[in-house]
Amino acid sequence: MSVPETAGDRGDAARDVDRTPVSDADVCVVGAGPAGALVADRLAADREVVILDAGPRFDPEDRPARQERAIRPHYDRPGVWDVGGARDAYENAEPTEWSYPLNHARVKGIGGSTLHWQGMVMRLHEDDFNSQSERGVGVDWPIEYEDLRPYYAEAERELGVAGASDNPYAPPREEPHPMAPFEPSYSDSLFAEACEELGIDMHSVPNARNSEPYDGRSPCVGYGTCQPVCPSGAKYDATVHVDRAEEKGATVIDRAPVRSLDHDGNDRVTAAVYATPDGETHRQEADAFVVACGGVETPRLLLLSASDRYPDGLANSSGHVGEFFMDHLFAGAGGTLDEPTRQNHVGFYTSACDQFYDEADESQAPFKLEFFNYAGPSPVGMALSGDDWGDPLLERLRDGYGNHVAMGGLVEQRPQEDSRITLAADRTDDRGNPVPEIDWAVDDRALDTIERANEIQVDILEELGADVERVAGPDATGPAYHHMGTTRMSDDPDRGVVDADCRTHDLDNCWVASSSVFPTSGAMNPTLTIAALALRVADDVREQL
Repeated sequence: MSVPETAGDRGDAARDVDRTPVSDADVCVVGAGPAGALVADRLAADREVVILDAGPRFDPEDRPARQERAIRPHYDRPGVWDVGGARDAYENAEPTEWSYPLNHARVKGIGGSTLHWQGMVMRLHEDDFNSQSERGVGVDWPIEYEDLRPYYAEAERELGVAGASDNPYAPPREEPHPMAPFEPSYSDSLFAEACEELGIDMHSVPNARNSEPYDGRSPCVGYGTCQPVCPSGAKYDATVHVDRAEEKGATVIDRAPVRSLDHDGNDRVTAAVYATPDGETHRQEADAFVVACGGVETPRLLLLSASDRYPDGLANSSGHVGEFFMDHLFAGAGGTLDEPTRQNHVGFYTSACDQFYDEADESQAPFKLEFFNYAGPSPVGMALSGDDWGDPLLERLRDGYGNHVAMGGLVEQRPQEDSRITLAADRTDDRGNPVPEIDWAVDDRALDTIERANEIQVDILEELGADVERVAGPDATGPAYHHMGTTRMSDDPDRGVVDADCRTHDLDNCWVASSSVFPTSGAMNPTLTIAALALRVADDVREQL
């Protein structure tokens, strides 16, 4: 089984693709990830909507082949979804202490990075919206948790979230999750005994994957390859809402990278200028534009759209486009036990601990702890990476698989102006456009908090009786691949790029639906907040139209 070498898309000839602009469009959405897909679906019933995306439309029939790629050592993670090459080129600023592996963190194509995400969907906590007021760090959002609360509930229904109300540290809810939670795993039960001894609370984790049939999709069947591919469709990805938007009349144009947004003299965007595989350039006009390209490509597009009126980039009168780039920092520890732990039966974690999250202040960042179900090597990976056969192989698998345990954690990064996305001065992509240059900076508060998370993780593992063999501390941390902050939200046009409705301060018919609008990051996976903000953006676009 193999994936076609033509980027895995359905094939232009087979689909009879028309990539010419749509006349009389009301809304042009740039980006077909979860934010763009939700906006398009919400507006398509009564508006003429066009979605433009730089990547291909992947054939869902190829997912088993991509799963095979995922488990073979020959392929790295970007190779599973054909990421790389001139199209996806980028630079890290030099000199830099923190190199950012961008292509490990994204998929270009219809569905975006939800094609390879793990599917964890938590709400930000109330204090995350008031970081400066409550913790003395960063800035306050121009909206409160209560403003987003109904949209969180709607986003959970739209994505299909399995969860429980057993987390005493979670923000208030208005209704149960749409589906029952996944049961704790076997290794969760081992962790639970150690945590009880230490007075540490464990609770379930909300997942955007089906614990039961939902929205016409099957329940999870336990392939264990959630990152980077779910062959069954039980895990949510944004093709769900792209397809739904098409059914309502939206037009989806894939392999159409937008190279700039044109504007008139009245501070209104007039067209998205995009290229097609045949070398043609087109202008998609519309009454409203929603930029939903994620935390790196969104600022890049605005910077590429510089003009005489906006010489520093579109919507950039504040000078903040691209600044305050944030990600979550990883903290982890792991080892082995003298008993089976049944790892890699599921590809996601089912228990977590938010007990220490709201202890955050000026010196300690919010953080959450995760109890992994996928510690250590998988037997398939071990078999494919060795040169032994028969009984020696079987003995090696028995000795090396199934007794690992590990914990992870996410830590908030403070927003900093010198952590930013700019345009590379001397490197271009396959269309001749400057690629993004990443200058990622990490603050001492985050690094100190990683040490605090490590202390708790090691305590739990030692109480469990594990031989602790590795710790991912401040010197071994890395990003969680959550791009945030580069077009931050603010009521003050001098301090942010978009207002509280995610509409750009400079152009009154242009919105940004992305984690790029986050003023601070919190330490919760961002996709549910992205989805909630996208639904809110769609309502504002409709009202303005």
